[in-house]
Amino acid sequence: MTTGSDSNAVAGGPARHIPVLVRRAIGWLDVRPGGLYVDATFGAGGFSRAILTTPETRVIGIDRDRSAIDGGSGLLAEAAGRLDLVEERFSNLQSIVGRRSEAGTVDGIVFDLGVSSMQLDEAGRGFSFRLDGPLDMRMGGDGPSAGDVVARASERQLAAIIGILGEERHARAVARAIVRARNERVIDSTRSLAEVVAGALPAHGGTIHPATRTFQALRMFVNDELGELARGLFAAERVLKPTGRLVVVAFHSLEDRMTKTFLVERSRPAAFSRHRPVAPAPAPTFRVLTRRPQMPEESEIAANPRARSAKLRAAERTDAPASAASIATLLPVLPSLSDVVRGRP
Repeated sequence: MTTGSDSNAVAGGPARHIPVLVRRAIGWLDVRPGGLYVDATFGAGGFSRAILTTPETRVIGIDRDRSAIDGGSGLLAEAAGRLDLVEERFSNLQSIVGRRSEAGTVDGIVFDLGVSSMQLDEAGRGFSFRLDGPLDMRMGGDGPSAGDVVARASERQLAAIIGILGEERHARAVARAIVRARNERVIDSTRSLAEVVAGALPAHGGTIHPATRTFQALRMFVNDELGELARGLFAAERVLKPTGRLVVVAFHSLEDRMTKTFLVERSRPAAFSRHRPVAPAPAPTFRVLTRRPQMPEESEIAANPRARSAKLRAAERTDAPASAASIATLLPVLPSLSDVVRGRP
């Protein structure tokens, strides 16, 4: 997620956008000369620019959105060999780093989660109902779209997706309204879906559009954002050097909760009982640096109201072996995207 520009924070002149909490994130990364860092969500390149202000640093910038990679061509030239841009999902972090680091490790990783301002502001991407466009929402442009999900998911599946990922209290009513409306006409635009959702919800005087939670849920589902985050966190644990830093900026309560759960579990010391012998717990793999999530300053929120929900968490890798736990421990139970688009219950 990005906000306004600041020429003092970046290499090679002012950036088009500056990520929320960038100064504090870079501070927690503890960027050092000669270090190798991963900007796992390159976007407009704000974090990469900030890291590259430290001499002799190198950055691996990852983004599944081709337009973000194409937009980074200017910074790529300015970085003169210190930036490597990769069009790929950050869940593949371990293999990406393995191909670009002899040791297969890095000094720091930053995740700036969610959808970017650029994506929201491009009507053709279908992320926002503010501008009418096709019901797409795919970050990488591949796989089923949000329109496919709206057209084929059962009422039960839609209610689960919207209720869990959108945390929408009226998810069943919204799902019922979508199914009823699609039986009468094709719902293939952001505006048509927003109208259906708004008509299904009770009137209220809030500042948030009634379709916001449903759009958020569909976007997260289509892009498997929670699955990507879980796999990304597990990969980060495997590629960070001892004392390497992990920084996560989240804009959704589920993403922040997942990050918190991961770090709490990985930083928990071994516990022993005087009354019952137990196998010792694995040594902690992270040391949490932020006891509470850090929030954006009022000036950042004033410059970019989308920043208001941002939360930053940071941790430092220990020298303990990576955990063998499954990512399933972090994920909510959701319908399968493949089942949904194939019409399976």
